[in-house]
Amino acid sequence: MEEKFLPFALPDIGEEEIAEVVDSLRSGWLTTGPKTKAFEKQFGEFFGENFQAIAVNSATAGLHLALEAAGIGPGDEVITTPYTFTSTAEVIRYMGADPVFVDIDEETLNIDPGKISKAITPRTKAIMPVHIGGLSCDMDPIIEIASEHGLKVVEDAAHAFPATCKGHLIGTLPSDATVFSFYATKTITTGEGGMVVSSDHELLERCRVMRLHGISRDVFDRYTSTKPSWFYEVVEPGFKYNMTDIAASMGIHQLKKAWDFREKRAAIAEKYTEAFKDLPVVIPAQPPEGETHAWHLYVLRLNYKAPVSRDNFIEKMSQKGIGTSVHFIPLHLHPYWRERYGLNDDDFPKATSAFGKAVSLPIYTRMTDKDVQRVIKAVREILA
Repeated sequence: MEEKFLPFALPDIGEEEIAEVVDSLRSGWLTTGPKTKAFEKQFGEFFGENFQAIAVNSATAGLHLALEAAGIGPGDEVITTPYTFTSTAEVIRYMGADPVFVDIDEETLNIDPGKISKAITPRTKAIMPVHIGGLSCDMDPIIEIASEHGLKVVEDAAHAFPATCKGHLIGTLPSDATVFSFYATKTITTGEGGMVVSSDHELLERCRVMRLHGISRDVFDRYTSTKPSWFYEVVEPGFKYNMTDIAASMGIHQLKKAWDFREKRAAIAEKYTEAFKDLPVVIPAQPPEGETHAWHLYVLRLNYKAPVSRDNFIEKMSQKGIGTSVHFIPLHLHPYWRERYGLNDDDFPKATSAFGKAVSLPIYTRMTDKDVQRVIKAVREILA
């Protein structure tokens, strides 16, 4: 009997999430309400008593709010990496600012801190590092450079929940804000959704106001307060970025499973690494001793000895009934970014090179041991 197709990713939704969503549907609270508040509170507490969280409908929305709250505006520059999804850079354009791309570290695929200082100009106002695949960037020099030049730091941690840097959870570092994603493929999910985390309560209050049309009172309070429920004030032209209680219902239970999920992903990564170490590939960078890798992605890179091209490898994996993906097509290869900023391959040789070889293998908590062995067998048959 032919084996079922093994998809690249699947969410891990249990009966607890389903029951909580049903409870929300029955309660009448479909939009932002008590469960969103509870999820925000629990998520903030995950990082410690000094941290708070603002729930949003996507990490893209969270990055936009964080930049706005950090004061990024027209004509400013924000330094980031080309090796990311377009949302990282597009939120900079939302503000009328310009992304300035610097190349990546060849081993980690994260932004190379050694290239950041040379990219700073009088217009530079912030740095936006991206923790690719769940492996933390080298944050100490990034934060040091930002401090030296008076720059804001907004972390794109869409892949990095939970991960650590120098023993500290991503989200607790001395950056201005950290933004997580709960998209369907991420390490925990609410279907669509995200969270802005910070110890800067003034910045978060600005995010809270701008999250829902610039209204000065929280929408939940407007519907439950003993004060006249019809009264509110618009203090800024804000956005429509609030999370629903239906999404938060999933998040409440996904959060409880976050460490267990991470351990399952790490176990799969360990099996892959052991199975592929003799193949013509570059194994994903491992976390430094004592650090935590979220293992959102397992990015294999085919080297020059591989018997097939990356694209051919993807085709052969599909023929064997296994889904894969590519993370990422660097931004300088996309028409908009290339043409607007006059970018070319030679500007980012490491990002360009990594892209041509990279393929992401399935790594998710619903995979059985049989699924993992099936992936390993397919990879070895193609590359050994």
